[in-house]
Amino acid sequence: MTKAPLGGEKTGKNPTDRAKSGVKRSLMTDGRGVPLAVTVAGANCHDKNLVKLTLQSLVCERPTPTRFHPQHVCMDKGYDYTDTRALVSGQGYVPHIRARGEEVRRRFVIPRYRARRWVVERTHSWLNRFRRLLIRWEKKAANYVAMLHLACAIITFRAVFG
Repeated sequence: MTKAPLGGEKTGKNPTDRAKSGVKRSLMTDGRGVPLAVTVAGANCHDKNLVKLTLQSLVCERPTPTRFHPQHVCMDKGYDYTDTRALVSGQGYVPHIRARGEEVRRRFVIPRYRARRWVVERTHSWLNRFRRLLIRWEKKAANYVAMLHLACAIITFRAVFG
């Protein structure tokens, strides 16, 4: 989630920042952290409502999954709902969604257990290094999405040629 002090399209009250205006980015990456899809919504939108939009906004054509080469999707516990699992499975992906409470149980079983860091969180960190995206100053959502796409293109270029 990022701040959006001027408000505008696709913003909402941020539940973690005293209901100030904010934006939520939903991001899909490959295993290396290269962005494949990005969607923007208000900060008060639940993560599971953005799954369908994120899957539909894939930039490149997706190869057809086969029995020998299935395509997997890893999600955190914010997506642990039956309708989300059904949606992801219906799109042809094999879902790997961490169950709610699993981390707490594992912390008691394994001493010094730390939460697993996802590749997507690292890509969000890369996006936050672009100062233009850290705080949303655009009123129009299309302008903000265009800047997100430009930053994703730069990240992709660095991953391929860097």
